[in-house]
Amino acid sequence: MENFFERVGRVWPAGRRDLHWHLLPSLAEAGAIAAPYKGLGVPRGLASVPVDGMHCTLVHAIGLGIDDADTDTLLKEVGDYAQTVPPFTLTFDRPAVGAVAVEISGWPGRVFNGIVNAVTQATARSTGAAFKASPSRYPHMSLAYTTDGAEDVDAVTLKAALADIEQPLSGTVFADRLHLVEQWHDGRHIMWEPVATVLLAGVTV
Repeated sequence: MENFFERVGRVWPAGRRDLHWHLLPSLAEAGAIAAPYKGLGVPRGLASVPVDGMHCTLVHAIGLGIDDADTDTLLKEVGDYAQTVPPFTLTFDRPAVGAVAVEISGWPGRVFNGIVNAVTQATARSTGAAFKASPSRYPHMSLAYTTDGAEDVDAVTLKAALADIEQPLSGTVFADRLHLVEQWHDGRHIMWEPVATVLLAGVTV
């Protein structure tokens, strides 16, 4: 496997705070999704994502922080759009072992992709020519990222361990708001600081 943080470090170096839009599970939802894997040994080269760090990214504004955006305009535009989108439920399936992460993917993609397109375009308009987007192509959350020692992780052994969990592993996240954050990593874990929350249609605080 390949070190996720080395791969992203080419465009997102450790410590740099970049704007991201996310859908975030509640702690209860994240805990329920992660629970079946608690007894699974995590080999060197993988860093588990803590429950409070689980996230479903919409778009990463590469190289742009909060000071690079007209946040009033951005939040107004995203807020107007969000009022046209009713809350919905994302369902996540069993995890897959990829080149840089253990990941769960979800559906429905159509609603998700509509939100991704809208927030990407709004962020581009509020940040100008410097904006470079990395939008998500499908709903997904990572349970673990590869880090130092990734080349020694045996993906086949890891897949076998996941296959030995003989219980349903799907989980759901109720999406009723969008989260704008400033996000960074330290080469092992991803962290963020909240900037703003935008409610979907009909949702009250």
